[in-house]
Amino acid sequence: MIWESMDHPAEERAAALVAAVQGRRELKRLSHWMELHADKPLWAALWQIVANRGIADLDEARTWPAKKLLRRAQDREQTSRVRTNPIARDEAFVCMFCKKEVPPHGRTARDHCPWCLRSRHVDVVPGDRASTCGGRLDPFEVQMSGHDVIIRYACTRCDHEHDVRAVLDGEPPDDWEALVKLSAGLLA
Repeated sequence: MIWESMDHPAEERAAALVAAVQGRRELKRLSHWMELHADKPLWAALWQIVANRGIADLDEARTWPAKKLLRRAQDREQTSRVRTNPIARDEAFVCMFCKKEVPPHGRTARDHCPWCLRSRHVDVVPGDRASTCGGRLDPFEVQMSGHDVIIRYACTRCDHEHDVRAVLDGEPPDDWEALVKLSAGLLA
């Protein structure tokens, strides 16, 4: 491995070591290797990475064990705080396309109109209402996934695409004829 070779500059070795940490197992294995085998220039290069990224000053970084140093050098704290799991919101809304009132599903969140199958681009992660786009989501394809019917959407404003499970057991259920037309490419 490049970080073990003294033929490369310490900065290059440190960058390769940080890039090699892809999970907990690798973090544990590589921090253990560092504790036993890393030379002072490699440690110094890692301390400098942390200091350059503004994560800690050099004096603080020098007190960290290898595992903490490698984890902080990856600088993934911001991305680890980004929400990725859906938020269950089951709210009534008025369809912006056909203007019908859509009731809540009662069990899972309904995010599209059961009559025209259209939706609005309001979420980054389902239910978070964090998208600033607000464009109309048009269905463009239907797929089968096991026992589920999946509707594929594209935003008319920003070209965002995502998939939604059709609501077949709700009141009202998604319009079966509209789903069939969409699967045949006939829904406009």
